[in-house]
Amino acid sequence: MGVGPAIQKIMREYKGKVRLVIKHYPYKYRDFAFISSEAALAAHEQGKFWEMHELLLKRSPRLDRRSLEQYATEIGLDMQRFKEAMDKKKFAPLIEKDLKLAQSLDLYNTPTIFINGIKIVGNRPYDYYKRIIDEELRNVKQ
Repeated sequence: MGVGPAIQKIMREYKGKVRLVIKHYPYKYRDFAFISSEAALAAHEQGKFWEMHELLLKRSPRLDRRSLEQYATEIGLDMQRFKEAMDKKKFAPLIEKDLKLAQSLDLYNTPTIFINGIKIVGNRPYDYYKRIIDEELRNVKQ
């Protein structure tokens, strides 16, 4: 689950031209990967996905439940709603669906990004994405 600065810049500079769809693929050998995905989605429900995403990346590997609750407090989430979503595993079915999709696509690494079907594995610099997006946008206009 690591959308880095290059993708964030793409989203700003190509606003209205590209769409970012995030799928969760918690690494099965990381102790708190699944619960971290749940926390990100619980934050998303309250309009604070990116704030939680940033904290998860910055504060890893401290991703246990207590730490996640601390991060939720820091970003100003309604803690009752957050804890309820976490306790009930509200977003587990969505994450499980994303996991099955990743497995069906034979994905093993995060991030893996698709731009109009072009598979890009791992973080890349802004110019790498820009070149592909510009080419794809030119193809759409033709």
